[in-house]
Amino acid sequence: MANTHLVLKNVSHVLPDGRTLFSDLHEQFDMRSTGLVGRNGVGKTLLARILAGLLQPTTGHCQCSGSVHYLAQQVVHPDGSTVADLAGVKHTLDALARIESGSTAPEHFDAVGDHWDIRQRLRYDLERNNLSHLGTDTPASILSGGEAMRISLIGAMLSDADFLILDEPSNHLDRPNRQALIEQLQRWPRGLIVVSHDRQLLESMARIVELSSLGLQSYGGNYSFYAEAKAHERQNALQNLSERKLERQRQEQAMRKQRVRQEQRQARGNRRGKEANQAKILLDRQKERSETSSGALRQKQASSRAQLNQRVREAAQHVEDESHITLHEIPITQAAKRRVAELNDVELPYVSGATRTISLILGGQQRIGVVGPNGCGKSTLLRVFAGQISPLVGVSKVTPESAYLDQRLENLDPENTVLEQLQLANRTATEGDLRMRLAQLGLDAQTIATPSGSLSGGERLKGALACILYADSPPHLLLLDEPNNHLDLPSVQALEIMLRSYRGTLVVVSHDDSFLGNLGLTERLLATEQGWRLEPL
Repeated sequence: MANTHLVLKNVSHVLPDGRTLFSDLHEQFDMRSTGLVGRNGVGKTLLARILAGLLQPTTGHCQCSGSVHYLAQQVVHPDGSTVADLAGVKHTLDALARIESGSTAPEHFDAVGDHWDIRQRLRYDLERNNLSHLGTDTPASILSGGEAMRISLIGAMLSDADFLILDEPSNHLDRPNRQALIEQLQRWPRGLIVVSHDRQLLESMARIVELSSLGLQSYGGNYSFYAEAKAHERQNALQNLSERKLERQRQEQAMRKQRVRQEQRQARGNRRGKEANQAKILLDRQKERSETSSGALRQKQASSRAQLNQRVREAAQHVEDESHITLHEIPITQAAKRRVAELNDVELPYVSGATRTISLILGGQQRIGVVGPNGCGKSTLLRVFAGQISPLVGVSKVTPESAYLDQRLENLDPENTVLEQLQLANRTATEGDLRMRLAQLGLDAQTIATPSGSLSGGERLKGALACILYADSPPHLLLLDEPNNHLDLPSVQALEIMLRSYRGTLVVVSHDDSFLGNLGLTERLLATEQGWRLEPL
């Protein structure tokens, strides 16, 4: 469609607890590829769902001139779902199979529509994305997070929608597949909105739109252009605020001097009147004139003060709130060298090739980054360490003082609040202390009182980490699977600081080289075509 567009008009959204998440949003999204950015919890996912027509705003409306395909940041695959379900073509494939078996039912032909080659297109895309080992009936439950996301992305491309809205599509992708995603999206011929914190992906966008406490702001360029413009804007806003405050201070000083001079004149006049033995009526008139003059001055100064305060408030409104995140050091008292985990000739389930087998010993204070392509067994390895699944062959011995944070944050109960779950994990600290620690993570009082299933991805990750690391007995072995996926840049930097201060054994799976490089790793565990290889750093 030549004039494909999505338009927000006066859009506001109020949360069930009465908080206004954003208000009075106006923006038009056209054929330009657009990156939607913003801090965790500001409402990016909710706005994306409004744009996709999956959620109605509290006020205002969203107009769309074509069809929209939305891909959520968490790929959900219910029990029994398959690759075809993840790609969104199961219904079409089933209808096609029935027609090929002789069905003439109109609903089957309607389901197929113009997609008679859907089976061939899906097979071609699976092969092009190095997923040829998967069939349409392959259970989704055996897929890695990266494989599930890549199949969902294939489905998005097969949808032929006028607009694609993708929420954190690069989260579970390895380096080659992130680059393949960027190239794939650059070939997409229609409207595109990508919610992301991935700087490499945002660099490929034609423009950046930021959602913040100030509303929506469009920047006509890629991430580098946005970052430079944003820094320049903030510097100007802070300078303007400083100037308005200085102006108010100077005017206050001038008004104080003016009041002092007037009081001194009145005092001199009163003394002269008394010394000249003026009649009482004349003294009363002089006093009345003096009080009238003082009242006029007070009224004039009050008006000036109100104007000055208003200028400061207006300047402050253009300075975005950038609250800093503080994390407490995690106390670990274990002996530095004791063994915390051991795998002897273990065969990993659901893994094929050379990385199926592994032997590995983990000692205290080892810090290992696990690196490799999607599907090589990284997440499965962590699940074996965590005792969630058993090896096919071999022996796994792991300290009971361990904690595992998976990509779906399954340690966090979506029905309960973060505060309730942290109180269960930490029964020694006071509620006030726990509230303070959560607030210093960027989780305010309203957020920690909301069921965690209603929180943003970044908020849920912070809550899940808090329940593990701020527990009464912090883990001696910490297993993290892509922990920075849902975090904005300031939160990633705060997480890096926190994990650097952790003194237990750390095993982290990540595709983000910058993130791993800032954790003070002692080794990297590489998944290669010859098998697992542990390399010191």
